[in-house]
Amino acid sequence: MPDPARLRDSTQIVLPCQSLDGIRDRLEAEFTVTIVESDGRCRIIGSPVVIKSVSEFLSRYGIAVA
Repeated sequence: MPDPARLRDSTQIVLPCQSLDGIRDRLEAEFTVTIVESDGRCRIIGSPVVIKSVSEFLSRYGIAVA
């Protein structure tokens, strides 16, 4: 059985919502993801393959993903 923490890390990115200012619409248009906002944080949720692509997309805009 897969480790839940590892699975969660491969299916979501959590970052401050302000990081997505100006690119959120493009992000949602280009990728099949769900963005959930809570307490100023945004969780970008998608399949592991999509999350990897989203991570690369964010890095092109200078957004570090831990």
